[in-house]
Amino acid sequence: MATHNLLLLPGDGIGPEVMGEVKRVVDFFNKRGPDKFTTEDALVGGSCYDAHGVSITDATMDKAKSAAAVIFGAVGGPKWDKVPYEARPEAGLLRLRKDLALYANLRPAVTYPALAEASSLKRELVEGLDIMILRELTGGVYFGEPKTITDLGNGQKRAVDTQVYDTYEIERIGRVAFELARKRKNKVTSMEKRNVMKSGLLWNEVITALHAREFKDVELEHQLADSGGMQLVRNPKQFDVIVTDNLFGDMLSDIAAMLTGSLGMLASASLGEVDPKTKRRKALYEPVHGSAPDIAGKGIANPIAMIASFGMALRYSFDMGKEADMIDKAIAATLDKGLRTADIAGPGAKSVGTAEMGSAIIAELEALA
Repeated sequence: MATHNLLLLPGDGIGPEVMGEVKRVVDFFNKRGPDKFTTEDALVGGSCYDAHGVSITDATMDKAKSAAAVIFGAVGGPKWDKVPYEARPEAGLLRLRKDLALYANLRPAVTYPALAEASSLKRELVEGLDIMILRELTGGVYFGEPKTITDLGNGQKRAVDTQVYDTYEIERIGRVAFELARKRKNKVTSMEKRNVMKSGLLWNEVITALHAREFKDVELEHQLADSGGMQLVRNPKQFDVIVTDNLFGDMLSDIAAMLTGSLGMLASASLGEVDPKTKRRKALYEPVHGSAPDIAGKGIANPIAMIASFGMALRYSFDMGKEADMIDKAIAATLDKGLRTADIAGPGAKSVGTAEMGSAIIAELEALA
């Protein structure tokens, strides 16, 4: 029996509401055992700015570094649109990713059979969809320097963002992609813009060399990122693992979200290097849906992506694959019974609230146990 320490960062908007359902799932597994979880809450994002004038405190960062895993809700909202740039809510998440060296972002896009009609694509295109988008998370244009806005005079300004990648950054994310593919359908699609970007040329070169050197057993294909986006909505089931950079991964994973029917359905994991001594890795798990301030406090948010993110923590941080499978099956069974939150309910269909959806999933977990 092991005990795992979780740092819970609910954040802003609907973050605290969906995190509340995760706490109930954690309680279920604590009662079931044999592994146990201890939890500690802390502020991040706009709520932290209101309390401390920063989006995340040094004390919370220390807790994140010592935690077995960080479970993150969502940050941001119109209330903080005019705070200083360096203190904006999203800066807290970026600091977590940077200081924990979380370079690999895993975003599965899975279409549950019961939700095939909720997708913006035809049922036959998405039914049975199960792909993984792997986004490099600590490099590229979001972190590259220089990053400036310069006043040129005469009412003109110039903004500069810099796309930067080193060989080792591309190689380590490529290695994660190939290792994931070996456990799935054994296919990797690498996406970049080598036709117009030097970083794309290097990305293609490094991924190709890594494949030839270590992963010849895995099928590898290359696509330009814009063409890949088109293929995602044309024939998404052609893909297994998609690996791409920070900017393109941000956009492509949101495209994939609509294949599943709702942003409220998409979980994610952000992973760091494996510690050679402890064999553990820093990790942060979060839903993709954002803070949704327009529905915050109404009790109608979809908790599935948040619960599924905890399921990814069980799988990737604690080697609890059986328990992670239980969460996946409980979600699927709940949806099969017709329960829907407002974001995935069809026209005129009755929808349930956040807590009711959470209760239904826990009831399925109890049945599976």
